[in-house]
Amino acid sequence: MRWDQLLLAPPPGDQPDEGERQSTPLPLALPNATVRTFDTPEFRGMTFYEVRARSIINRVPASSRMFFEWTVNPYRGCTHACVYCFARNTHTYLDLDAGHDFDSKVVVKVNAPQLLRRELAAPKWGGAHIAMGTNVDCYQRAEGRYRLMPGILTALRDFGNPFSILTKGTLILRDLDLLVDASRHTTVGLAMSVGCVDEALWRAVEPGTPSPRRRLDAVAKLSDKGFDVGVLMAPILPGISDTDDLIDATVRAIVAAGAASVTPLALHLRPGAREWYLGWLGRHRPDLLPRYRELYARGSYLAAAYQKDLSERVQRAARRYGLPPKGSRQARAPEPVREPLPTHTQLTLL
Repeated sequence: MRWDQLLLAPPPGDQPDEGERQSTPLPLALPNATVRTFDTPEFRGMTFYEVRARSIINRVPASSRMFFEWTVNPYRGCTHACVYCFARNTHTYLDLDAGHDFDSKVVVKVNAPQLLRRELAAPKWGGAHIAMGTNVDCYQRAEGRYRLMPGILTALRDFGNPFSILTKGTLILRDLDLLVDASRHTTVGLAMSVGCVDEALWRAVEPGTPSPRRRLDAVAKLSDKGFDVGVLMAPILPGISDTDDLIDATVRAIVAAGAASVTPLALHLRPGAREWYLGWLGRHRPDLLPRYRELYARGSYLAAAYQKDLSERVQRAARRYGLPPKGSRQARAPEPVREPLPTHTQLTLL
């Protein structure tokens, strides 16, 4: 997305009723944004830049290695504060840093629902599948304040436009009835990201997210409503969460939650995320730094042999606990208008 599409300030009528407007200097790329803070525990220390975007449906470059072409991202930056997040470097385009600023300074496209409705209605739009949660989480804590997703989901439903959501946010359950209604009009793909069920590791690497157990409870609730929910087991951290015991415990919990599939994904470290994660590793597991330097010496991705072995171990555990191979399970969601997308399309997002 072009960052000059974020330069219009939100008019007074589109601003939340609560919150203190700030007169602090703005990032160079957001000269007209409204800056807001909220004096509540869940938002203390965070700053929100409210903008009116000029476009909301974004085309994914073919070079990005993604399995989808179009995305909608109502937020930039993420209060989940995952130390490994691959999207961190995008904050540098806003004259903000990829570390603490990414976790605490969030851009909010306050006109996203109205803009999406307009773009879906445009004659040039062909109704292609739209992926959400592909850059930052659309159900992060900020969504509890700004409530952009109900309007986005309503627009997609009204236009019968297929979409998928990948999230770590249990806030998705707030919109469960709307998701069920949308699934009667179009294809709706849902996936939850759960890398590991170890509570101590979760608190260390994903401090702003709901616990893995709460996320799996959400998987169960979504499944009970008829959705075949996939779980992206990601990222699996070399030397930390890639042990047989942790893989077994995590897969067992995923299957028990009623997930339709589990897709493992090893940690990859792009610029921005690489520096922030390795800084965390140096503080918490300095013994692993030499191994990581070796594993990632040639770039952002692990060797194919490591990834193949990891995938095989996860899939063996899935079979052991009775999870059928992807594609063999009968879909239980209400019949959509359009043909469903392959399972891997909605799961291979990060």
